[in-house]
Amino acid sequence: MPRRSGASSLSASNSTGTTTTTTLPDKVQWPSTFTDGLPLPKIMVFDLDYTLWPFWVDTHVTSPIKAVEGGLKVKDRYGEGYGFYADVGGVLEALKAKSILIGAASRTHAPDLGREMLQLLKIPGASGSSGRAIDYFDHVQIYPGNKTTHFERIHRDSGIEYDEMLFFDDESRNKNVEVLGVTMWLVRDGVTRSEIDAGVKSWRSRTGRTKA
Repeated sequence: MPRRSGASSLSASNSTGTTTTTTLPDKVQWPSTFTDGLPLPKIMVFDLDYTLWPFWVDTHVTSPIKAVEGGLKVKDRYGEGYGFYADVGGVLEALKAKSILIGAASRTHAPDLGREMLQLLKIPGASGSSGRAIDYFDHVQIYPGNKTTHFERIHRDSGIEYDEMLFFDDESRNKNVEVLGVTMWLVRDGVTRSEIDAGVKSWRSRTGRTKA
């Protein structure tokens, strides 16, 4: 799938809301569906490239990589900076607070580098402390192949039924996971609070969970 040329740097900023950031506001707003009293999935699963971060880890990032700015971004061999989309940290914090499991399902051809990114990047917490991004994830499936395999393994390891899973991905071909019963929401420009809300509403509609 064609993508924007070049990697998005953390130091960049524009009015589109698609760039990453090294800071979070003092109080992060939750997705509205987290407080409306209606059902939520038991697990939300995320693709990585162009879903949680604005680059392809296997083509944009060159090893070795190192954490800088306390882990709020990572720089590669050429000094390029990489990190999450702006809303990702707040979304992960909200998911943990709601006791919703978090999964990663990525078909990257650089699985070790993808995991290393998650190990080095940190999520700023509300208390001012920060934790490794990978520690927010309960199930991590990063390797090439059909995404149905990723979800079969998440189902096997978690015991969660497919219709209790909500998946966010930027590639429409991965909607094939819906044959299993998973609900997929197509992310157009990275995970945001509004994308989470849209995905949750789609999951509720598809699974018939529209009432408290």
